[in-house]
This record gives sequence, C-alpha cells and structure tokens, in this order.
Amino acid sequence: GFRRRWPLGFLPLRVGWVADGVLSPGLEMAPPQPNTGLFVGLNKGHIVTRRELPPRPSSRKGKTSKRVHFVRNLIREVAGFAPYEKRITELLKVGKDKRALKVAKRKLGTHKRAKKKREEMANVLRKMR
Repeated sequence: GFRRRWPLGFLPLRVGWVADGVLSPGLEMAPPQPNTGLFVGLNKGHIVTRRELPPRPSSRKGKTSKRVHFVRNLIREVAGFAPYEKRITELLKVGKDKRALKVAKRKLGTHKRAKKKREEMANVLRKMR
C-alpha cells in the first residue's frame, strides 16, 4: 500500500531544513546590510528609507512597572520567605549551590526559573551580610 515517507508538515523543502534559524550558542547574527538597489545578490532589493514608528505596546511585555515592583517588595517585607526559599538560603549558606538549584528546580518546575530563584536568594544573602 501507499506509505508516507515524511510525516505531514515535515517535508524537507531544502537542505539544512532542521537547523533553520537555529544559531549555535555564542554566535551572533551579522548586522543587516543595506540593500544594494539591484534585484539579484545577497542584499537585493529596492532602496527605501525606513519609517520611524512609535514603540509598540507589545515591546513593553515582561517589564515590571514601578508600582508592581513596589507592591512585590512590600509583600516580601510583610510575608517573608516561603519555606522552600528558606531552605535554599540555608543550602547556599553552607555552600551547596548545586543542591540549592535542585531543590529550586523541584519546587518551581523549570531549570531557568530555578537558576533565577537561586540567584535571587544569593542576592538576598549578600544584602544581609
């Protein structure tokens, strides 16, 4: 019978299709070159002046406002640390950074969040000293 060689949506249209848009860590993209005005070549295309657009609201995403920062600091002041945060600080005090990371990862779910939390608790310890 008929057997599909490639799963739907995974047809390789060109060589290197897997690594499309994936950069090795430590490599930055080259700065964009201006168009040459020719319709062939690497920087092909009609030369135009870029429009200066106002910043989009979506580019603010993830930035904490002054008010939110203030409220979070106030809550931290009143409520203190969660038990797992206290445990992380204790582990950091005795120099068990890896164990602290593991505890944080277990509680928070992702490696990235755990690293951020460990760094935050290390900063808290630094401020206390």
